[in-house]
Amino acid sequence: MYLQDILTAIPWGLLLAFSIGPGFFVLLETSITKGFRAAFTFDLGIVFSDVIFILIAYLSTNQLLEQLKDSPTLFVIGGIIMLAYGLISFILLKRNFQKQTEIIKDDDNIPKNNYFALFFRGFLLNFINIGVLGFWMMIIITYGPQMEMDTSRIAVFFAAILVFYLLFDVAKILLAKQLKHKLIPQNIYKIKRVISMIILIFGLFFILQGFFPKEKEMITNKFLPNTSVEE
Repeated sequence: MYLQDILTAIPWGLLLAFSIGPGFFVLLETSITKGFRAAFTFDLGIVFSDVIFILIAYLSTNQLLEQLKDSPTLFVIGGIIMLAYGLISFILLKRNFQKQTEIIKDDDNIPKNNYFALFFRGFLLNFINIGVLGFWMMIIITYGPQMEMDTSRIAVFFAAILVFYLLFDVAKILLAKQLKHKLIPQNIYKIKRVISMIILIFGLFFILQGFFPKEKEMITNKFLPNTSVEE
């Protein structure tokens, strides 16, 4: 089960690395202007704020999801939330994109070896974005019941998302200088539009699972016959 949860976390780690907030832009800018260590420290601040958001989201939804975990309706609810999140992200993307490019132009004047200030900037930049909390609540509402609200499985799942997110970010940091001319704001804007559409598709998929639970179980048993056996 844990291996399955970890594999499920991979695409979400990738989506997270390319979707939420101005951190994406500032991380690339920090990598180009201040180097790998500074950018990685900034990224650790972002991840730390994500940990706090995950704890808030889990504690605020745990009891409700515990009561509804066996209901197919929860797939529909989770799917609708995911669908709405992807749609709102897609609609607001242009406005947010303009704000994010303004943040890049604002020189932070933080020396590249002032790691505490860089960590705090990453933390604050992510923490003030309420959309990040909405993202984690969406993931918990959608996947928590599938993991039977098992705290250990949920912990492994979210830890895996953050680890893969950090790994993808490290790749972005290392490639930032080489791809400087291709990672222009317009291209990043296009990537984020694709990510929003992918989240929309995920939402539709979960809604269908809620409306057709028997068909979903048949497909699961056909292609993953041993998923009920814990590893």
